[in-house]
Amino acid sequence: MGESGARDTEEVDRDALADFLLARRERLQPGDVGLSTGARRRTPGLRREEVAQLAAMSTDYYTRLEQRRGPQPSVQILASLARALRLSPDERDYLHRVSGHSAPDRALFTDYVHPGMLRVLDRLDDTPAFIVSVLDEVLVQNDPAKALLGDASALEGLDRSGIHRWFVDVAGERRRYPEADHDHRSRVLVASLRAAYGVMGEKSRAGDIVRALTVQSPEFAALWEVHEVRRRFDDHKVLIHPEIGEIEVDCQALFTEDESQTLVVLTAAPGTDSASKLELLRVIGTQRV
Repeated sequence: MGESGARDTEEVDRDALADFLLARRERLQPGDVGLSTGARRRTPGLRREEVAQLAAMSTDYYTRLEQRRGPQPSVQILASLARALRLSPDERDYLHRVSGHSAPDRALFTDYVHPGMLRVLDRLDDTPAFIVSVLDEVLVQNDPAKALLGDASALEGLDRSGIHRWFVDVAGERRRYPEADHDHRSRVLVASLRAAYGVMGEKSRAGDIVRALTVQSPEFAALWEVHEVRRRFDDHKVLIHPEIGEIEVDCQALFTEDESQTLVVLTAAPGTDSASKLELLRVIGTQRV
């Protein structure tokens, strides 16, 4: 993730930004964000390097922000900090404003992750789980999910959307699903995108995806013309891991109140071959088998 970005016309209130970051950092304990407590701490809250780790940025960059000498943070950096510090929507808006940016429109999709969802995800370390947007963009995932589905953190632009990748990167994205399930998943993804498009409007990331895929994928264009609208998750599916093979999982979905984000938890029936495979993935993490 870059650690600088285009500036808004407003200037950064460096004092307010630094004081706010320090106060929010001191408010959190390691257990609040899924970290081990470790040795006795001399100061309250999280360490700077822990916040930097959670926000996927360098410790030096974060330290400069707290020391009132950093550059203006980009909106992407602010989204990462809001997630790392478990900020409420009001706190997230304040962070943007003191950083010289307009507060994000809450009616549209942002990279902000609901702190309640994050608290639940922090406690799920033995089974694949991730938080996803209405555009099938993985916002955060635990290690078992990375081992099963791949690390989504490096994806950028429209490719952050699993919907976009499904129709553009056909060979890569569809290899994780049995071929017999491809048509069904195509219909589900397009119907979900239609529902998001209705909420977010033409001039949104949903609209960008629709325009791109209409040109790039005849399959998508044909399905889009069906006008099916449905936000849904399959409660059972088969996934294919490149080394371990097919894994049957049950999918449990927890939605935010506005249904803009979903926590998806994948489990397998106890005693089954799929349960053993998930346990193997948990043990090896993201290493190759």
